[in-house]
Amino acid sequence: MSRPIIAIACSTGVTSELAADAVGRKYSLAVAEVSECQPLLLPVAAGTADINTILDVASGILLPGAVANVHPEHYGDEEPVIPEAIDRDRDAVTLPLIRAAVERKVPILAICRGFQELNVALGGTLHQAVHTVEGYADHREPKVTDFDVMFAVRHTVTLKGELRKWLGQDEITVNSLHGQGIKDLAKPLVAEAFAEDGLVEAARVVAGNPFSLGVQWHPEWLVSSNPASLALFRRFGDAARGMIAKGQAA
Repeated sequence: MSRPIIAIACSTGVTSELAADAVGRKYSLAVAEVSECQPLLLPVAAGTADINTILDVASGILLPGAVANVHPEHYGDEEPVIPEAIDRDRDAVTLPLIRAAVERKVPILAICRGFQELNVALGGTLHQAVHTVEGYADHREPKVTDFDVMFAVRHTVTLKGELRKWLGQDEITVNSLHGQGIKDLAKPLVAEAFAEDGLVEAARVVAGNPFSLGVQWHPEWLVSSNPASLALFRRFGDAARGMIAKGQAA
C-alpha cells in the first residue's frame, strides 16, 4: 500500500539571494519517520497553488511554523507590528487551503504559525505581540544560537477534551517560540490546551474532522524522544491513512 501524501506548506525564503520556497527539514522528517507518510512540499509562489488539485492528491496538510507572521489585514487589524515579518505569498496559499481542507475534512496538523493561520482562516483573531498584553507571559524563544536551548521545554500546558484523551495526560511540558498568539478563537475551533497564563495553546476543528489540530508549540523538534509528540504525529498519520481507506471503500 502506498504511503499517504502529506502536503507541507512552504514559506517564502531566500537561496543564493533569490526568492525560494522553504521549510525546515524537521517537519518533513517527522512526517516521513513518525507519521509514516510521504511529505510533499507545497510552494507558495504566486500562481502555483491549485487548491482542488492539492486536496485531490494530499491525504493530509501540515502547516509548519515560520519566522514570518500572518498579515493582520486578514483578521481586522490595520497594520502589522513588525512589517518585515510578513509573508503575503504564504497567506495567499494557506488561508484558502485551510478552509477547503476543513470543508473536505482532510486531516490538518498546524504548528505555531500554522496554528495561527488555522485560527485566522476560520474567522479568529490574533494578539500581534503577546508579551505586550497585560496578564500574558513572554512566549518568545531565548535569543541564542544553540537550537537545543532554543527548543527546550519552557512551560506546562493543561490539556482538555480530545487532546487530553489522545495523550492520556492532564498536562504536558512544551517549548515556546512565538511572539503572536490566539486572541479570539475561531468559532469552528474548540480549545484543547492552555498555557499557565491562560493563552490558548491548542485547538481542534470540530464537526466530524478525523484529525484537524493546531498547537502553538513545536512537537516536530526531537519528536522521537517526546511521547506526546510521537502520539500526535502517529495519530496524524493514521488519520491520513484513514482518508485513503475511505477513498478506496467509496
